[in-house]
Amino acid sequence: MPFRAKVRIPASLCMRCRGAKRLCGLSYCPIEIEMITRSKVSGQKSVREIDGSSPPSVFVGRYGYPKVYVYPSAPPVKGDTSNLSVSSTWLDMPLEEFISARLSMLRGSKEFRVNDAVDPDKLLQRIQEISLSRGSVDVDILLEKPIDTSKIEMDDHVTPMGPASPMKTFTVDPSKTDQHIEKVYYDTDMKAKHAVIQLYESGLDMERISQSLSVGIMGEGKKRKIVPTRWSITAVDSMVSDELVDDLKQRPAIDKFLAYRMRVNGNYFMAILTPSSWIYEWGESWFPGSTWNMWGSQAEVEIDYEGYNGRKTYPDIGGCYYSSRVAVGEAFRKMGRSGGAITWREIYPGFNIPVGVWFVRENIRRLFSQRPEAFDTIDEAIKYVSEWMKVPPEKWKSNSYVYRTLKYENLERFFSL
Repeated sequence: MPFRAKVRIPASLCMRCRGAKRLCGLSYCPIEIEMITRSKVSGQKSVREIDGSSPPSVFVGRYGYPKVYVYPSAPPVKGDTSNLSVSSTWLDMPLEEFISARLSMLRGSKEFRVNDAVDPDKLLQRIQEISLSRGSVDVDILLEKPIDTSKIEMDDHVTPMGPASPMKTFTVDPSKTDQHIEKVYYDTDMKAKHAVIQLYESGLDMERISQSLSVGIMGEGKKRKIVPTRWSITAVDSMVSDELVDDLKQRPAIDKFLAYRMRVNGNYFMAILTPSSWIYEWGESWFPGSTWNMWGSQAEVEIDYEGYNGRKTYPDIGGCYYSSRVAVGEAFRKMGRSGGAITWREIYPGFNIPVGVWFVRENIRRLFSQRPEAFDTIDEAIKYVSEWMKVPPEKWKSNSYVYRTLKYENLERFFSL
């Protein structure tokens, strides 16, 4: 299963580095990824049957909507594979291990109409059983044609996933169901948003919640739909963060600017919580040679934002806006306070693999688990986080809606008296 990086790396450099020094400038080692992944698929060039333990994991594509392909998946191993679908554990995995784990998840595919969730046939019901499972569940997928694992190649626009082939038959062994997911499954009068919040409050991982929404096992009975995974992840982050923001607005504001910073794996995450009413922004700066700025000549800054009443349109910056918003809402809930938030991220050359919005959510969560530095002014807070910046701080500030608003525009509306 060869793994091809987007840059050509001289063999002499690999021999000197041996995966230890990152001399190529990448934040991962393509050779290590290939070796780990190949061992997980037993070195087979093609696979006609997927016999393994699903974490559980089901992916739903978005192309062809309202007809979509549903992909139950599993690595070709039996046992406890649950960590492959729990995003809160992925940050502690080396990037090579995470990517190879994703690539080893082999997938069968079957086309459904999104409305088939209202009255699912036996095959869709068996696929839904995976998402109802409390933990890993054994599956057996016979494929119409073999998966050629030798043709795996990473793409800049696809989160790491294993190869797929159309399913001929699909069976799942009986397993214990998760009582929280089972409850919303059988409650056909509960709206999808209420089901999402109930599962979140029960402590389920966000990946499990979005997967449950994706395969159509929550919501009012006659309105249930299969939802493409990309959409369901953003929908869950949006609904959960809406709930958290509505809650924090009822609490007193913090009395200092709280600044957080964290460098990790080719990224720099920054956050400043502000002593004001709710106002929020998420900003990204991708450097040349990173995923979404492969051929640019300089780092650009993009920021999306909202005021006290939220926003009505989908942010141009994408789903990470809501993933970060979840972590911000959780941070304020833990403090029992309210305020506003600046959240920024710099992404450096070598980080050129799209790993999904979970990466932002879990890193911002971890960022807020650290002890902040407190400041009296927003400029002092920005000076603190700018010590590790590679983008000039003036460039961030000139693009920042929260900074301009709190610094110059009608401060009385935002600061608590």
